Amino acid sequence: MITVKTREEIELMRNSALIVSKTLGELAKEIKPGVTTLQLDKIAETCIRDHGAEPGFLGLYDFPNTLCMSPNSQVVHGIPNGDPLKEGDIISIDCGALKDGFYGDHAYTFAVGEIDPETEKLLQVTKESLYVGIREFKANNRVGDVGYAIQKYCEDHGYGVVRELVGHGLGKKMHEDPEMPNYGKRGRGKKFIEGMVVAIEPMINMGTQRIKQHRDGWTITTLDGKPSAHFEHDVALIDGKPELLSTFAYIYDALGIESEEEDEFRQKALVL
Repeated sequence: MITVKTREEIELMRNSALIVSKTLGELAKEIKPGVTTLQLDKIAETCIRDHGAEPGFLGLYDFPNTLCMSPNSQVVHGIPNGDPLKEGDIISIDCGALKDGFYGDHAYTFAVGEIDPETEKLLQVTKESLYVGIREFKANNRVGDVGYAIQKYCEDHGYGVVRELVGHGLGKKMHEDPEMPNYGKRGRGKKFIEGMVVAIEPMINMGTQRIKQHRDGWTITTLDGKPSAHFEHDVALIDGKPELLSTFAYIYDALGIESEEEDEFRQKALVL
């Protein structure tokens, strides 16, 4: 059952989402060869708590850390550890925060130093597919419209679209209805209604769509060992149109990147 949010609740969710955004921005300054994912995890926990929030993942379903840290062939749910990142790695960071009873939850895949052009293209296409999907999150569309758009865009580029892992509704619980697959058929699935909030999150593999889960019960990797990318935004349906609650602007500010990719999904300018 979809839980509709009031405008006031959506603004609380925007605050939670922006705490995650700011945390990812702080991490962007620290990602470099030699740093460990456990060091980044501690930075994230401090940042979230300094903003008066609680880490959304820590203890959720017994997850042991603040961040899901998934390098290279890891798709999602990687556990932070003491292994240093290396030049040419990629690292997908999924982060959550809980404040005023509502969750924020979004993700970004970072390059560690210089990465090869093939992997760079995977990151670019996956991020582009996120916005392709968000455009379909509008009045009278359905879950399948978002999934179809993401699937077609990524498969047209020759990539594998993970089936077993999906986006989701978001609110007082981290995972609410509806599930938001990154594949599907137009016109199928639950209908979007005013006031709903979802996390849209393409998980796209360079090779096969197939994945495997490791014995730790969390880590998911591609079956063929090729890289995987993951990007995620929190989006509300307001006045029949998608409104971004999260932002990559803090990341871009840290990395010196100029971008207008989010502008069409904001009714008012984001003030940093």
